[in-house]
Amino acid sequence: VQTMGNISTSSKKISEITAVINSIAFQTNILALNAAVEAARAGEQGRGFAVVASEVRTLASRSAQAAKEIEGLIGASVSLIEQGSEEVIAAGSTMNEIVDAVKRVTDIMLDIAAASDEQSRGIVQVSQAISEMDRVTQQNASLVEEASAAAASLEEQAARLTQAVDAFRLHDTGATMRSSFL
Repeated sequence: VQTMGNISTSSKKISEITAVINSIAFQTNILALNAAVEAARAGEQGRGFAVVASEVRTLASRSAQAAKEIEGLIGASVSLIEQGSEEVIAAGSTMNEIVDAVKRVTDIMLDIAAASDEQSRGIVQVSQAISEMDRVTQQNASLVEEASAAAASLEEQAARLTQAVDAFRLHDTGATMRSSFL
């Protein structure tokens, strides 16, 4: 009887853990969707990041599925406990399956952690690319300002040159030259 009580207590704890895993899987899925949107916004540079986001979303779905499997196994265990002590052996077998499922969830969570780490590196790369784009844009703006100043200087020099040439132009009679220096 005490063993069945212990099993019942463990089942409740596992239910609480699977509820937490479900919550984490749901939040991870939302983060992966947001990351996929940001990757799409990043365009060509976000392709690798989009793959990471997709993998994180897949891992979140797998975590949720494994948590649901665990919940199902717990339900089966509770039924077996209620049937009596002969059924405890079957419940123990089911608990072994639950342990295996928890191990799978643990493995999936490790995969999610690794994917999250990779996602973080991807975010850093995107941030670096954006910083580089900002630097190049500022450099281009500076070059445009320099080109504009050079164009204004050339325009001013052209106007002075036109005035200087006008001083040497022949009048309608063609006989005299006017000089502005005289």
